[in-house]
Amino acid sequence: MKRHLDSWYSTSLKKEMPIVEYGHYGFALLLVPTAAADYLEYERFLLIDVLESLIFSGKIKVFSVNSINAESWLNKKILPKHKAIRHNDFNHYIIHEVIPYIKSRTSEDTPIIMSGASLGALHSLNLYLKYPDHLDGVIAMSGVYDLTNYTDGYMDQDVYFNSPMHYIQNLSDDYYLPRLRDARHIHLLTGSGDFEDPDASRSMSALLQSKRIPHELDIWGEDMPHDWPTWRAMLPHYIETRFGTGA
Repeated sequence: MKRHLDSWYSTSLKKEMPIVEYGHYGFALLLVPTAAADYLEYERFLLIDVLESLIFSGKIKVFSVNSINAESWLNKKILPKHKAIRHNDFNHYIIHEVIPYIKSRTSEDTPIIMSGASLGALHSLNLYLKYPDHLDGVIAMSGVYDLTNYTDGYMDQDVYFNSPMHYIQNLSDDYYLPRLRDARHIHLLTGSGDFEDPDASRSMSALLQSKRIPHELDIWGEDMPHDWPTWRAMLPHYIETRFGTGA
C-alpha cells in the first residue's frame, strides 16, 4: 500500500503537525483521532488494514491527522474557556491548512469525507456541520455531541459553536441550513455494548430531523462495545455500502 508521511509548521496551531496518507486515488477520507491520540492511531489499531481493499481498489484515499485534545478538552490544567479557544485553532488548521493540502494531493474536485470515533466523531461531525461548503460528508462513530460533557457544564460562545447539540438547535440562517438540507452523507453510527452511549446519537439524530437535515442513524447491537473491533466493522461496511467511487 502506498503510504506517505508529511508534516509542516502549522500557523494555526503554532507547532509542527504531521499527517499520513494511504493510497493513490479515490475520494478523500479524513480521519480525526480518538481522545489524545496521534495521526498513526488508526494504523496501529488496524483500521487501515480493514480498509486495505478499498484503498487498493482506488475507492478511497485516506488521510489522518494528529489531535490536539491533550491541549484542549482533555487538558485539566487550563480553564474550559481556554480549551475552547485552543480547539478553534484546530478547526482553523483543518479547514485552512489540511483541506488545501488534501486538494493538492488529489484534485480540487475530490470529495472529502470526515470520520472519527469517540471524541473524533464529535470533532468530525462538528467540522462538517460548521463547514458544509468545504467538506462533503461525515461518518461519525460512537460520538457524544454535547460538548459540555468535556467542559464540566461550562458554556460560552466558543463552546456553544463547537457543540452540535447546542448550535444546530438554533440554526435558522439562509446560508448553512439550506446547504445542510442538501447533505448526502451524514452517518451517525453507534454500538449498544459496553461504554457506548446510543442515546447520544439518538438525540443528535432527533435534532437533525427537527431541522429537516437528511442523515442516517444506525444503532448496532449490544455485542458492539465502545472499542476498536466495533469501529473496524463499521467504517469499511459504510464505505462499501453507502458511497460510490465519486462519494
